[in-house]
Amino acid sequence: MKGIFKTIGLIFVGVAILAGMLGGCGNATPIQSTFSITDSFGRTITIADNNPQKIVSLAPSNTEILFALGLGDRVVGVTDFCNYPEEATTKQSVGAYDNPDIETIVSLAPDLVLATDAQSEDFYLQMENRGLTVVAIVPGNLSEVLDSITLIGQITGQDDEAATLVDSLQAKVDAINAKTSQLTEAQKPRVFYIIWDDPIWTTGVNTFEDALIIAAGGINIADETTGYSSMTLEAVLDANPQIMIAGVGMGTGMDMPYQFIQNEPRLENTDARKNGNIFSFDMDIISRPGPRIFDALEQLFALIHPELQ
Repeated sequence: MKGIFKTIGLIFVGVAILAGMLGGCGNATPIQSTFSITDSFGRTITIADNNPQKIVSLAPSNTEILFALGLGDRVVGVTDFCNYPEEATTKQSVGAYDNPDIETIVSLAPDLVLATDAQSEDFYLQMENRGLTVVAIVPGNLSEVLDSITLIGQITGQDDEAATLVDSLQAKVDAINAKTSQLTEAQKPRVFYIIWDDPIWTTGVNTFEDALIIAAGGINIADETTGYSSMTLEAVLDANPQIMIAGVGMGTGMDMPYQFIQNEPRLENTDARKNGNIFSFDMDIISRPGPRIFDALEQLFALIHPELQ
């Protein structure tokens, strides 16, 4: 299955009704009786209604989107890695996001399961065989993150909240683009982003980190590699990065990549070390395709182009 978001929109086959308008009460939730969507894997999913009361999220990014849309009280299950916002950590864990416990998910009787490409094809089949509604949310770039927020809003009855959130996030992108679009290539600093130090691992083309560096007005020195890949120290030295950024906060190593770029003797003659342009970055923010990735863009822009602040 290919993780490329293909939102084709909602094909409404029912009629909209208003729920909760007893005795003239307002603020009702519009409920769509039956409609279909196309998820990230190109699967046509039939949604019983757009007012699910029990939602299981199988990715930290999906969890963050749900809470950002005001749906935290409907989230009944999350993965071990869903640590933001803090309230998410109080929800029932269904295990690791790449290998969730099917029986635990089934026991929660969710109306909706938001999954990703981390789960296997067999997992999707088992969920469907249990009669559960599973939607794959797999954005591949910043634009598709916005699309995924819109889609989640549509299938949960939070269309207005999703539209407001998308507008605010797009405004962040537009504000930065207005400043970076006039930069020449010579004005864009060479950036080295490291996620591990032994061996050196970095982020090449088709990663969110690469897209963010470019959007923030930088040049990724690993732009000849694809995905998360290794890079030799010699290649780093040849590229002579002007800015070095280490992803931190994940796994047992925590800040080891940051300590490496800060203290490795062979990097002392790089422009980044000479000018003190050595930074650490929370990997939860920069790597998760949810609302906070746009905060990561603003933070990267501030690091790469402080003169444009």
